[in-house]
Amino acid sequence: MELTDAGPEDAPELLVLQRCCWVQEALLNDTLDIPALHESLEDVRDWTKTWSVWLLRAGHRLIGAVRARLDGDCWEVGRLMVAPDFAGRGLGRQLLAHAEAQAPAGARRFALFTGARSTRNITMYQRAGYRLTEPPAAGGHIRGAVYLEKDVTLREKSGPAA
Repeated sequence: MELTDAGPEDAPELLVLQRCCWVQEALLNDTLDIPALHESLEDVRDWTKTWSVWLLRAGHRLIGAVRARLDGDCWEVGRLMVAPDFAGRGLGRQLLAHAEAQAPAGARRFALFTGARSTRNITMYQRAGYRLTEPPAAGGHIRGAVYLEKDVTLREKSGPAA
């Protein structure tokens, strides 16, 4: 498996993987009101230009991805996705640890959203040192989602997403 940087040319594959992964989230959380399900190819292409994005491939196949960006002192992690047939192999933890390791020096906390009923995701994030909390007022709230944060100093204490 190979972890590489993504660019706008990867948007078509990212969109397919994203739809595949978020349909499962929609079923689990009983809602289609998930931003990732409503993005167009152009939307995905645009965020590959404004976020740092990493891809995980098995051969030529895209099997996982994650994105992150700095907003003030917060390293926002998003669109963490693993192809359903590769789930349960620790790839999500690997992608999360990679995204965290790329945080610039100015980052003081990591933050992300996941589905309120996505217990598997929530458990993974909590094992990696994240805690459920209220999103900052400026960050807004996503209906049907929960917000998790982790102090950047916990990265060194907990190591890669355990």
